[in-house]
Amino acid sequence: MSQDDQIMSISAAELKQYIERAENLEEEKATILEHIKEVFAEAKARGFDVKVMKQLMKIRKMKKEDLVLQEELLELYRRALNEG
Repeated sequence: MSQDDQIMSISAAELKQYIERAENLEEEKATILEHIKEVFAEAKARGFDVKVMKQLMKIRKMKKEDLVLQEELLELYRRALNEG
């Protein structure tokens, strides 16, 4: 089947559905990102350090073994630089 034949076999209605679904999800994503931004602004206003909060969120997502490895490497690098 040539590329032209493949293009001709695409269902316009199906393509439109996929595009509209993706567009809707992009809109939802923007809304969610705005809500997250508001949460951090609220936390900052209450005196919390947003950078530290984001770092903690990243750590909480990590697998235990990955976190342990990261902490070990960080300590090794600090000692190598005489900062630990």
